[in-house]
Amino acid sequence: MISFKNVNKSYQVGDQEVQALSQANFTLEKGKLTIILGPSGSGESTLLNILGGMDRPTSGEINFEGDQIGQLTDRGLTSYRRQKVGFVFQFYNLIPSLTALENVAIAAQLNGNADQSAAYLEQVGLSHRLNNFPNQLSGGEMQRVSIARALAKQPQLLLCDEPTGALDSKTSLKIMALLQQAAQNPDTAVVMVTHNPTFEQYGDQVIRLKDGLIERIDANPTPVKLEGLA
Repeated sequence: MISFKNVNKSYQVGDQEVQALSQANFTLEKGKLTIILGPSGSGESTLLNILGGMDRPTSGEINFEGDQIGQLTDRGLTSYRRQKVGFVFQFYNLIPSLTALENVAIAAQLNGNADQSAAYLEQVGLSHRLNNFPNQLSGGEMQRVSIARALAKQPQLLLCDEPTGALDSKTSLKIMALLQQAAQNPDTAVVMVTHNPTFEQYGDQVIRLKDGLIERIDANPTPVKLEGLA
C-alpha cells in the first residue's frame, strides 16, 4: 500500500543540521496494524508526520499506491490528508463547543456520509453519548470519539500518535482493541506510534526506531488479540 525508500528528514537548528530520520525503508499493508516503537526523540513523530502528509522528506521516495507523496504540491498534500488519512492524537483534539456526534459529523461530511456519524460512535461503544460535550466525557470516551471521527473519513491510512499515552492501563487496552478492530478492514492500514514496549505484542508489524534510524522491523504472525474489550 505505502512504502518508504531511503527516506531522510533533516532540520536546520541555528547553525546545526539535525538528522531526524535517516535512510528509512519499510512497507505498510492494508488490513494490518503496525506499531512504531521508540523512545521520545527517536524520530517517530517525524515519520508519522511524513506518512500523514504534514511534512515533506528531505530526500527519498514515498509511494502510496503509485503516487509519489513527497513530490505532491501543497494542494496535492492537502487532498491526500483529506481523502486518504485519518488522525488520532494523544490529547484527542476535539472541538469543545460541539457534541460527540457533531465532532464526528465534521469529519464524516468530508466523504458525504454525515448521516452515518451516529453509527461510527456506536461502533466505538458510545451510542449513549451522542449529545454529550467533550467536558462531559472521560479521557477514554474522548479518545473513542476521536477514533470514531477518524474512521468516519473512511481513511486508507489511520495514523495514531500515542493514543493511549494519557489513559490508564485498562482503558488503553480498550483503545488497542479498537485499533485492532479497525485494522481488520482490508482497505485500511493502521499505524500506531508508542513509547510503551508492552504494546508491540498487539501489532502485526513492529518498526523499532532509535536516533532517527530503523533498528529493525519485526513481523508478528500471531499478535495477541484483544477481542471483546472494544
